[in-house]
Amino acid sequence: MSRGSGKGLSLKDKLDGNELDLSLCDLNEVPVRELAALPKATILDLSCNNLISLPSDFCSLMHLVKLDLSKNRLQQLPLDFGRLINLQHLDLLNNRLVTLPVSFAQLKNLKWLDLKDNPLDPVLAKVAGDCLDEKQCKQAAVKVLQHMKAIQSEQDRQRQQKLQAEREMEKKREAEQRAKEAQERELRKREKAEEKERRRREYDAQKAAKQEMEKKTKKETVHTRKPASSSRPPQRPRHKLSWSRSVLRVLLFVLFCILCTLAACKLTELQHQPLCISVNTLYEDVVAALQNHKTLQNMLQHNSK
Repeated sequence: MSRGSGKGLSLKDKLDGNELDLSLCDLNEVPVRELAALPKATILDLSCNNLISLPSDFCSLMHLVKLDLSKNRLQQLPLDFGRLINLQHLDLLNNRLVTLPVSFAQLKNLKWLDLKDNPLDPVLAKVAGDCLDEKQCKQAAVKVLQHMKAIQSEQDRQRQQKLQAEREMEKKREAEQRAKEAQERELRKREKAEEKERRRREYDAQKAAKQEMEKKTKKETVHTRKPASSSRPPQRPRHKLSWSRSVLRVLLFVLFCILCTLAACKLTELQHQPLCISVNTLYEDVVAALQNHKTLQNMLQHNSK
């Protein structure tokens, strides 16, 4: 196997106690699987190789306490580099790093750090300072951790603000949706009420028209019956007619009796009776009165002429 890939190397032969020296091995990549099989190797030296990047599974080597990656060509560290929580000593001298991952703030046990000879971001370079002696390298570790924690806090704050803004936006959308649905429900309710009112008016109008038609029909029926009834001669009540006939009969009977009495008193021997004498006298008085009345009428007619 090729030497550059790190495979074919006998890592156990290079293990000296808890220190594994893989420097000057022309490595292009890190043999993570083989390293993971040696949890005893807490000190790892990968300096002076041709490493451009570290694989993401490199961060699973959480047993590492001291790591030397100086004098490679690393352009960036894995995003979850902070998983190496037991790391206390880190040498990144002479690489091509510009920034550090935010997870770098999780290296709480880091006591020593060297970032010299990297094209660092000006702010990060100022924070890291020089690592010319033990004291400066320890200060660099403390300051860089503080700086990365501040960046992490700021990113967390921005993330929270973004989440809060998204939640508020979601609430606003939900509120608008609820308001829209409420308006639609109110509109449907109003339309339904208007439709009910329209139908009620139609029903009332139909009912009124029907009643008007019935009244009109009843009036026409009454007008049609009246001429028929008026064309018939008024019929006198039967009881009135019978009463009139009875009175007439009585009068005729009385008149007949008077005539008979008068005839008897005039033509028979009874004319000398006191009753007949009174009747005859009354008769003569009536005749005289009638004659006088006739004479008076003639005189009046003569005077008028």
